[in-house]
Amino acid sequence: MVELKTMREIRARNSVLPFTEERQRAGRCHAPSLKAWKQQGKKIIGFQCTYVPEEVIHAAGMLPVRITGDSRELDLSEANSYMYHNCCSFVRSCAELILNGHYNFLDGLVVGATCDPTRRLADVVLNYQLVPFACTVTVPRTYSEHAQQLFLEEVLDLVAALEEHFGVKVTDDALRESVKVYNRTRELFRKLYELKKADPPALTGAETMEIYDAMFKMTREELNNLLERLIDELVATRRTVPGKIRLLINGSPLNNAEFIKTIEDLGAVVVIDELCTGSRYWWESVEMTPGLSPIEAISRRYLNNQPCARMMPSEKRFEVVQQMVKDYRVQGVVSQIIRYCVPYAHDQPLLRRLLEEQGTPVLELDVEYGMAGMGQIRTRAQAFLEMLEAEKAQLGRKGG
Repeated sequence: MVELKTMREIRARNSVLPFTEERQRAGRCHAPSLKAWKQQGKKIIGFQCTYVPEEVIHAAGMLPVRITGDSRELDLSEANSYMYHNCCSFVRSCAELILNGHYNFLDGLVVGATCDPTRRLADVVLNYQLVPFACTVTVPRTYSEHAQQLFLEEVLDLVAALEEHFGVKVTDDALRESVKVYNRTRELFRKLYELKKADPPALTGAETMEIYDAMFKMTREELNNLLERLIDELVATRRTVPGKIRLLINGSPLNNAEFIKTIEDLGAVVVIDELCTGSRYWWESVEMTPGLSPIEAISRRYLNNQPCARMMPSEKRFEVVQQMVKDYRVQGVVSQIIRYCVPYAHDQPLLRRLLEEQGTPVLELDVEYGMAGMGQIRTRAQAFLEMLEAEKAQLGRKGG
């Protein structure tokens, strides 16, 4: 397997934000790009949830940085003092890092109110004034015209709040320029995932997750440059990666590349994901339709993007997953559900039934956010892959 120069740079960017006792209070958690941005006197706005319209923040002259937990399990003692234990460990991990100063470079936080734990995170941030500016964006659960209008009003409220607090102006021209920059990211990810359709694919699932982890530690323009170079390098080297079984991974938020690598080291390759920290982030572009203002086009894209499990009807998301299985020739699905992640836990039995009816086996893993793929998880994954290999061999004999 060809080693990629661009991936080395991506890994270097990922290594600069560890959560350690020494760094958390000292303000040394900045990635180079974030530090350079702050030194210019510019603002950084954290956001939590893919339904937060980043183009609005970008058009205001600020840098959007996605809030996640660490890429490993954390001691959540501080977060547990502020939030109920039945808030999922993803949200409590985000709270732990905020409370302990890991995100002390933020000038504001925008939260998409998509589930109860996320709302509670917003409550904690607002009540204890943990950042200078905080805003919650309500997200409807349907796609009706009434829902479109409600979400547009929420996005307009976000624009007004940013303008008032920071003394900036979000113009239509700036929004159009931001749409171009972000649509370029989406276009590049589509090209990258086309290379993952190949058999064998050009990139592992763990490497793909490393790209996502690095993505929010740099400006969007830097990311686009990195993605362009990575795609050129993959094409030039005709790189392929090993893996007998092609997998799709879905479920709760995940940003632990080591978790995916553990599964892939057993002889599989994750060729596609259906994650809010993965493909759902970039799936649809903003369509600048004649007759729609830039802010209307942006709000429609975010509400109608590849759906989260909270959205209704669920069939829209199920159809997306089933189509992914076909397009990427997936042989098995790994669903990792964080404990107390109600939307995905509720939908999972229905999705599993549909996938199994079309002949796609499903492995369901009950996890905590940041959990490494070791112990029982590794054992279950190994048994699942052995079953898939046996089925593949049996089909091969019948075909012969």
